[in-house]
Amino acid sequence: MQFNAFDILMVVALGSLAGTGIGILTAYVAKKQKSEWSAMSRKEQSITITLVITFSAIFCGGLGYYFLV
Repeated sequence: MQFNAFDILMVVALGSLAGTGIGILTAYVAKKQKSEWSAMSRKEQSITITLVITFSAIFCGGLGYYFLV
């Protein structure tokens, strides 16, 4: 199969956007996200960053598998 750069970048962009939204929403529901970044403790910031990265990777992988395979 032939894929151009736009297809791959679109999957990465949409996966990152969806993963960021779901990661922040999950942190908010778990009471680890506050309205201001500076109001959060270092542990809460780390949890939020981990959630965003994890969900972004999951969504990029899922979209990549669905659209590119």
